Amino acid sequence: MIEAELKARVHAPETVMRQLDKRAEARIEIYQDAYYDEPDGALEKRDQELRVRTVHGRDSVRTVLTFKDATVDEASGSKPEHETRVEDSHEAHAILQGLGYVPAIAFEKRCRNYDFEARGRQMLATLVRVPEVDGTFLEVETIVDEDDVAAALDDIRAVLAELGIGPEDLTRELYTDAVRAQRR
Repeated sequence: MIEAELKARVHAPETVMRQLDKRAEARIEIYQDAYYDEPDGALEKRDQELRVRTVHGRDSVRTVLTFKDATVDEASGSKPEHETRVEDSHEAHAILQGLGYVPAIAFEKRCRNYDFEARGRQMLATLVRVPEVDGTFLEVETIVDEDDVAAALDDIRAVLAELGIGPEDLTRELYTDAVRAQRR
């Protein structure tokens, strides 16, 4: 399955938040993301990602192991994604390091998540703040088969337009790159 996703910089976060609040109840969560790579950076060179994400919600904590393969749509950066919950985050980190992966970067994302249906698709919209990066971002995604990526991205663009987000606001900027730049 492919995570068809578009990300945009948001210039009026409060306005977008009010519009999203009309679509669904917000789930406020803090993500602690840790990215791993091979010692020589081979995953990054192949445009792949290996991540352990611990999500702190209002009433729960969960950890997810994610592998994202190389980009299938250059304009959006959409990638095949494989994800599973893990019971113990410390053990997940230990397993990856035991297999020879090394921590590449770790940071926090403060998220306001909205699950809703639009244009016949289940979508997830996330307002994101990364404390080390200026600005607010909006990610809108849906999971689709590879042959449905283009149509799904069109549907996501329509949702973004309804939220007042135009093509000029779209970005492929990676949080990992932005955090690395801030830490230099």
